[in-house]
Amino acid sequence: MREVYLKKINSTNIYGKEHLAELDDKTIIYADRQTSGHGRLSRSWIDLGGDNLFLSFILKPSVSFKELYSNLSQYLSVILCKLLEKYNVMPEIKWPNDVLVNGGKIAGILAETVMKGNDFKGIVLGIGVNLNAQKKDLHLIADKKVTALNIETERPVDGAAFRKELCSLFFENYDKFLEEGFPYIENYYSSHACFLNKEICVKVFNKEVKGVAKCLTKNGELLLFDGEKDLIINMGDIL
Repeated sequence: MREVYLKKINSTNIYGKEHLAELDDKTIIYADRQTSGHGRLSRSWIDLGGDNLFLSFILKPSVSFKELYSNLSQYLSVILCKLLEKYNVMPEIKWPNDVLVNGGKIAGILAETVMKGNDFKGIVLGIGVNLNAQKKDLHLIADKKVTALNIETERPVDGAAFRKELCSLFFENYDKFLEEGFPYIENYYSSHACFLNKEICVKVFNKEVKGVAKCLTKNGELLLFDGEKDLIINMGDIL
């Protein structure tokens, strides 16, 4: 793994996309502070202070895009959950890749595929994790309940140690995931899903779809029963 350290940056994902051509496969970009972090659907990721995680993986697994690459953000959510469990907290996954602890969002994950015309150039897989924050600052994120690892464990978290272990765990089974795709993580993912067998509402672009979340497909899609028929949802967010 090659590492690129940035003291302060607008976004590790933006940096990764801008410098993708010169960055090797499996390069890790991380920063102390991030001023313009963003997540899915262009939502902002608020910097809650020092010693939190702002990191992007540069991935160039092949010369052409494969559908299973769409599940890389779910793979990362599973890796993060496994690491959080080592801190004696009980993480949950909210489809497709939000990670929660005690109902509060603790991490944001965003995978961005980079194409040049029809040519696949790579994936920038970003993650932000609230490791150390003060309770009084959580109000800065007004649209959802959030938390931080130090608040859940009631002790400070060593950000550098957390980053190193996350990267180690990510690449430990990365090649195996590339062979098998979502089925490789399906059991763990489903056992930590907080939405299954519940009535939920999913926002897909400007449309809201309601129904019971029955299960996940072999491609990591959400199978929703709307009272009349099964619907396969492959993008969107649970409200």
